[in-house]
Amino acid sequence: MRKLTVLFIFLTKFNLFAQSQSPISGIVIDKSGKGIENVSIRVLNSTKGSFSDAEGKFTINEVSSGALELSKVGYTTAIVSASGNAVSITLSESYTQLEAVVVTAQKLEEDAQLIPASISAISSKQIENYRIWNTRDITAIVPNLYSANPGDNRNVTSIRGISSSSYDPAVATYVDGVNQFSLDTYIAQLFDVERIEVLRGSQGTLYGRNAMGGVINIITKQPTNKTTGFIELNLGDYGQQRYSAGIRTPIVSNKLFFGASFIYDKANGFYKNDLTNSNFDSKSSFTGNYFLKFLATSALSFTLNIKHNNNRNNGAFPLAGSLDDALSQPFRVNQNATTKLVDNVFNGSLTAAFNSSVVNFTSQTSYQSNYRYYDTPIDGDFSPLDIITIANNYGKDWNNVKVLTQEFKLTSVESSRLKWTAGAYGYYQDSPNKQALHYGEFAGFIGVPNEFLFSNNISTTKAKNYGTAFFGQTSYALTERWELTGGLRYDYENKQLSVLGEFQPDGSPNAFTTRSDTSATVSYSAFSPKLTIAYQLTEKNKVFTTYSRGFRTGGLTQLSSDPSQPPLFSYKPEYSNTLEISSKNTFYNNQLRANLTIFHTEVTDAQIPTLVLPQAITITKNAGNLVSNGIELETSATPIEGLQFDFNTGFVDAYYKTLTLSSNGEAKNYNGNKALFTPSFTMLFASQYQVKVADKLKVLVRGEWSSLGDQYFDLANTLRQPGYNLVNIRSGIVYETLEIMFWMRNVTNKNYVAYAYDFGAAHLGNPKNYGVTIRKSF
Repeated sequence: MRKLTVLFIFLTKFNLFAQSQSPISGIVIDKSGKGIENVSIRVLNSTKGSFSDAEGKFTINEVSSGALELSKVGYTTAIVSASGNAVSITLSESYTQLEAVVVTAQKLEEDAQLIPASISAISSKQIENYRIWNTRDITAIVPNLYSANPGDNRNVTSIRGISSSSYDPAVATYVDGVNQFSLDTYIAQLFDVERIEVLRGSQGTLYGRNAMGGVINIITKQPTNKTTGFIELNLGDYGQQRYSAGIRTPIVSNKLFFGASFIYDKANGFYKNDLTNSNFDSKSSFTGNYFLKFLATSALSFTLNIKHNNNRNNGAFPLAGSLDDALSQPFRVNQNATTKLVDNVFNGSLTAAFNSSVVNFTSQTSYQSNYRYYDTPIDGDFSPLDIITIANNYGKDWNNVKVLTQEFKLTSVESSRLKWTAGAYGYYQDSPNKQALHYGEFAGFIGVPNEFLFSNNISTTKAKNYGTAFFGQTSYALTERWELTGGLRYDYENKQLSVLGEFQPDGSPNAFTTRSDTSATVSYSAFSPKLTIAYQLTEKNKVFTTYSRGFRTGGLTQLSSDPSQPPLFSYKPEYSNTLEISSKNTFYNNQLRANLTIFHTEVTDAQIPTLVLPQAITITKNAGNLVSNGIELETSATPIEGLQFDFNTGFVDAYYKTLTLSSNGEAKNYNGNKALFTPSFTMLFASQYQVKVADKLKVLVRGEWSSLGDQYFDLANTLRQPGYNLVNIRSGIVYETLEIMFWMRNVTNKNYVAYAYDFGAAHLGNPKNYGVTIRKSF
């Protein structure tokens, strides 16, 4: 009780102090000097904000200064610093200047162009223009980023040659501040998104585990003191349907706010199954995102957020047996064991935030779960023959991953010279998995002995992992031009794994032979430092150099299903060390933006996963060192009113400096081979023109051309996808807040392999497809 009393006095003291501050007040006008109403004005790094009235005037109480973000449909988002009263801010109409984008890359809300970091920021308007529906759609939009999946919606993402080659990704994904812990628990579907931030390069200091290649940070739209929302309908060929809607509104003005958005989508799929002469990959999903926000005081707030994704996929792995088969007979499979993938993801978080004139404090608690199984056994060999099928439908006690995380964070308030962040993080993960491989009549084709035919090999694993971390980062303005940033993070992880292997001869449900039963525990720790020196050439031009470190956690792996071999093997964390030199520039009254980065990354103790057949066991080992060198350029321009160009490109040379693997007892040297899922270059050019043809009516025309270089899908570099080009178009009308758009993807109908396993099974990127979008905002 004494501690609670002290805390209450502490919060009350700062709340009364905040209330005593003079407000920020002013007016928002257009270029003609006329006031603009209903502009959202938000103080960064706080819960404070307001809307302009009919004359464009606004007042924000209990705060005397700060960085303001101003936004309204039809106008370019701006970020300005303000203090006191009589503040006058001019907003430009959309597509007359480049938008400013707020990012939280350093766990503080800041202008993306002012941060000394390699970051790509995609605003909500750009998300609509690019028609980004899934995280994999940001391929090539972000330089040196590539993302794809084999059809099951678990995206493998590579940034700068560092890819997510296992269930512990090398590129971390955060949604509304919550680390999407693994490929099991994150939601790739995108809708009602405020912005996407992609941090390129090692990000271990602030983001910790599995941020070696970078971080994808997704922020969805949250409720405010004004009722807003949208309704959207998408219809396309191949039976594509996508219905979404959302609303954000105050329940009690200035106190309690509610937000809800959802999306239902379905499609007949792009593939045909020749064996059954039917559509193969038809699917549907329902996804929701719900907020409840309570302002207990002007300084203290609580936000409850619930997300879910319920996915049903009738052809989770539309794979051809080889790259040649995929390209010679595009979008056709020949599989005998067809089933439905049931995939239920739940994410919940509770955030408490306290903002004072001295320090900002945030606590975020999250719970994530994923229950994923095949309704009936699935084809494991992707052929019409009865070779291998996989079953994992053993009830909710199995294949049901659960994760609990907790982060405490302290950040500085607005300061002219010093900014800092400090915090602690912890997690617990429970992953019980069970699956059975059934060896069919023709399993001998892949080396299964005759005595194993018609039998089941059942693998049961129970993994329990936990970890803690402490981190801090400080930026200090040494002079008006020089700024120094330094940070350090310490992570500790403990992993426990138990494995039970059972053999069921002739598929008899009552006859079991235990082949191996073992368990092991391993722990690791890692330090992740960062150092940045930045020099401000002018108000709009900055250069900086950064050293940073990231790591991907180690763990335990099955070494073999043979009982005569050691059943479990530990592998170490892998580390990335990145050095980069960057320049950020804005010219001509925010009409031209150009950002350039040159980088060098070295990865030590690279984790190499290998799928072993016929046991279908993935073995992970530390087997080499990787080097990645490259350059990235991002440019945007609005040369005349209504016209915008974007050109983003990246070139990367990512190769294994050393790599030795064992095959059939023989060591093979792969030194110099290229990294996986890494196009040698990415390039995107987008052009959009919007013109007013009548009062409140505009016409929009947009084209996009992207080009990707050669890439490889196996360590031997025998599975190669040559470089290719893609074209997308989008055109329609905008009447106030109503949009009607026609779109076409992959206009030239280019066939290309987007994803392939190292044993050859291949999945194509989507063919030419088209549709219409109708969207109404309010």
